[in-house]
Amino acid sequence: MNVVILQPSYIPWRGYFHQIQKADLFIFYDDVQYDKHGWRNRNRIKTFQGSQWLTIPVHSKGVVDQNIPINQVKISWSTDWNEKHWKAIQQAYSKAPYFHQYAPLLEGFFLRKPEFLADFTIETTITLARQLGIDKTQFLRSSQLNISGIRTDRLIQILKFVGATHYISGPSARDYIETEKFDAAGISLEYINYVYPEYPQLYPPFDQNVSIIDLLFMAGPDAPNYIFTMR
Repeated sequence: MNVVILQPSYIPWRGYFHQIQKADLFIFYDDVQYDKHGWRNRNRIKTFQGSQWLTIPVHSKGVVDQNIPINQVKISWSTDWNEKHWKAIQQAYSKAPYFHQYAPLLEGFFLRKPEFLADFTIETTITLARQLGIDKTQFLRSSQLNISGIRTDRLIQILKFVGATHYISGPSARDYIETEKFDAAGISLEYINYVYPEYPQLYPPFDQNVSIIDLLFMAGPDAPNYIFTMR
């Protein structure tokens, strides 16, 4: 069984969904420490002024110092950030070929007011994965498994628990994954190759490091061919 374990992120880029598509089971790694300047609560969209960050405000007091896990980080609703994000998306993509096809779905995300960041980002990611035609991958949260440990040892314990035979990871993990432990556990290891074709964007030059919604708005039903089918 092919398994991916990855932290939940806010409307991730297409490489994230490539990993979901390759997995039989995708585990949201939601009970590891929240990284304040990572992708957990932010991502970028393409605008006529260049790439723009969309950041979900969170209650950050003590988050890093107290090693608070991702699934306990709460969204701050002291501002109408959801309305601002949706307005920014409308302004950036209203002229995109498939904006009106996906706009009702996207707008629905920003009408919700969940308490916890992970609840919002995980539900959004699963919905977008299904829109991309990923219908066979199963989803799970690591917090549901109650497995302790750190780093590679914990990954191995999780993989053994779910019956994984093959683990798929992003290329940056080469720097810290202890491959010999995978060998000892009898679990094969694959590093995904993030090489994708360009697609038309409203505002050149091309930038691939933006949210998946950029590709959906621009390519519509053809979007999976720019992720899962190498050209």
